[in-house]
Amino acid sequence: MELLRGNKFLVMEVVRDKWNHFQEWYDWTHTFADKRVENWFLMQSYTPTLVLTALYLFSIWAGKRIMANREPFNFKYILFLYNMGLVGLNAHIVYELLTCSIRLNYNYLCQPVNYDPTNELELRIAKALWWYYFSKCIEFMDTIFFVLRKKNNQISFLHVYHHATMFPIWWCGVKWVAGGQAFFGSMINSFIHVLMYGYYGVSALGKEYQKYLWWKRYLTVLQLIQFFIGMVYSLQHMVFDCRAAPKWFGHVGLVYGSTLIALFMNFYIRTYTKYGNKILKQVKQVTKNAAKQGKELKATQDKLANNNAVEGETDDCKKTQ
Repeated sequence: MELLRGNKFLVMEVVRDKWNHFQEWYDWTHTFADKRVENWFLMQSYTPTLVLTALYLFSIWAGKRIMANREPFNFKYILFLYNMGLVGLNAHIVYELLTCSIRLNYNYLCQPVNYDPTNELELRIAKALWWYYFSKCIEFMDTIFFVLRKKNNQISFLHVYHHATMFPIWWCGVKWVAGGQAFFGSMINSFIHVLMYGYYGVSALGKEYQKYLWWKRYLTVLQLIQFFIGMVYSLQHMVFDCRAAPKWFGHVGLVYGSTLIALFMNFYIRTYTKYGNKILKQVKQVTKNAAKQGKELKATQDKLANNNAVEGETDDCKKTQ
């Protein structure tokens, strides 16, 4: 027993020591963070961003269980307004990043961050990047609406992974790189989101508008293209030793972009190619057959239960007689 207590105490000491080292490292990283953004909403500490991300993941788990035996909600016009709001926000981000970068004569190959708090155009770029970061929190509602509408087939690993990672990753981006190299990827992504949420907005109005949404496949292609561009941008940042941003900025962009390309390629193949359609049809057929067999089995069980009940009543009558 004493040995166990001693080992427990030793483990706690090691954990405490590691935590202290991490805290020291975390405090050290703040010494070269962007002073312009340190007092902006959610930027003082990483904790709120992590908590909001955890709540997002929990709400998916809990929401599915809460909605299991309830009728799905109909958010037709709310969804339209929500999506159009995100179209407007992303259009604003694109406008700010594009116009300010042109006026500042940004270099698309290697552009350092200008941390000067008196430079109005650089400050506008930093604010646009903050809105880009915060928009990823707003976009958590994409999944919440799926849960409340019982569109669980839309809540794929790709969907949740993308939403749950963009928000915390871009907190780091705004905290340390609110400008310079960071403007390009976020500008392209915001442009894609203008198209994407425009598509979702029209789709929310109902089936009568489906004929206008023939271009969904090409939207996925555009998303893949933007990820490839982002990876090339990260690669040239490292290959040509561009010191405009910390090295981790390029590494994160490269690794994260690779995961998104792999997941989106998988989605594209399954959804739009002949092979993918064949597999999808087979899965749907298996699911349909399983559901049919389940209903038949339940009907048989109910019939047997009714027969047993009738036989039981007959036996009781005989005993009474």
